[in-house]
Amino acid sequence: MKDYDLVVIGTGSAMNLVEPVIQGNPDVKIAVVDKDEPGGICLTRGCIPSKLLLYPAELVRSAEEGRELGVAATVTVDFPFIMERMRRLIGIDIDSIRDGLSTSPNIDYYHAPAEFVSPYTMAVAGETIKGKMFFLCTGSRPSLPEVKGIEKTGYLDSDTVIRLERLPASILIVGGGYIAAEYGHFLSAMGSKVTIVGRNPQFLPDEEPEVSKVVRKGLERRLTIITNTEVTEVSDHGGRKVVTGRDRSTGRTSTFEVEALMVASGREPVSDILHPERAGIKTDEHGWILVNEYMETSQANVWSFGDADGKHLFKHVANYESQVVYENAILKQRVKADYHAVPHAVFTYPEVAAVGMGEKEALEAHDPEDVLIGFYQYGHTAKGEAMGAKDYFVKVILEGSTMRILGAHIVGPQASILIQEVVDVMYSREQSAEIVNRAMHIHPALSEVVERAFTALYPPADYHHVLVHAGLEEDGEDHRH
Repeated sequence: MKDYDLVVIGTGSAMNLVEPVIQGNPDVKIAVVDKDEPGGICLTRGCIPSKLLLYPAELVRSAEEGRELGVAATVTVDFPFIMERMRRLIGIDIDSIRDGLSTSPNIDYYHAPAEFVSPYTMAVAGETIKGKMFFLCTGSRPSLPEVKGIEKTGYLDSDTVIRLERLPASILIVGGGYIAAEYGHFLSAMGSKVTIVGRNPQFLPDEEPEVSKVVRKGLERRLTIITNTEVTEVSDHGGRKVVTGRDRSTGRTSTFEVEALMVASGREPVSDILHPERAGIKTDEHGWILVNEYMETSQANVWSFGDADGKHLFKHVANYESQVVYENAILKQRVKADYHAVPHAVFTYPEVAAVGMGEKEALEAHDPEDVLIGFYQYGHTAKGEAMGAKDYFVKVILEGSTMRILGAHIVGPQASILIQEVVDVMYSREQSAEIVNRAMHIHPALSEVVERAFTALYPPADYHHVLVHAGLEEDGEDHRH
């Protein structure tokens, strides 16, 4: 049996802690365990590879839209080159992390599955290891919906799509969320005929309805989106995949024939591999590891963060949580995780970004008479007009009596950059829109659309009249979903 001061399961954001721990104690002995290639989901099959693919897709769409501004360009896509470049670049980082783990005198690196056999004791690679402290950062995996014939027929998911060597002529993506929106954009820009089938009535169901509407309108110029439809069966007909879907409202069925199928119906925990119950570590009914506000599990000196806790499945959240764990587990402080302003972005076309509350949530949590909504369209700024920006907008949600920012939602070019101005203010002591209003904004830059959203404020009912006028909502439409 080998004894360690710290056992780390996972090589994603947990790696943020390993070097500081070693620097604080040069004699520390750490076991790092990961059954997959080192680097975590983000590097090996998530954020990084997908963005290496999505930027070329963005260039394709930008070139196409340039024609509307008098700039005609002929675009040639080299799909094998784009895929190989992505794999080569992430491979460099993976190899670098592996080398660091394999050569550190403080670390024993186990590239193998591990499971608990009792509290603080694990079996891994034919050995038994024991640790005084554990960091469980196991990540998550793609979930597979219950669809007749899907496993026999075969499918891609967000883990395996990056292994594609050849672009399928047509593909159906099951799911209407972030992953479907991003890979639908990528594959259609590469030249594939894409159909997205989602079970929710709203495409991108976690976004504001008016944001979803703009994204859907933009994407449907190049691909097909079908909502409120459950995929019920998949079969193989001569190398082609035949997909059956049922409308959840009418019960009517539709059939699609495509070359390839991709499942993008969410993520699920992988904690079952660890057998946490043997170690006295509790999970919820879905299998996510339960942690308190300090990131502690139900077992002393065992901590969990990142996707493993199921709270917010974003790399930047995992990085933030790793800092909370470092302060609590290593520095012996009592720091609570704060999720009041968790931002996210969807790198589709058009891009989406949001932080904090949505309108429905804000109206439920606050006096509706004390909620204000700011709204401004890209096209009404000088830079937006120069870009020929249509439909795109910034929406902000405030507590009227204090001007405290409750949330913000952006759809349009550079949304993931523009949202940061709001995120930063939401982490200030005041969290006030007045900070944005007092700041000098460069003219004519796209950031002016954020500034102006904080000055064009409306009560919720009036805001929806503005949406009707802007063509983003039908008169009398129920926006509260």
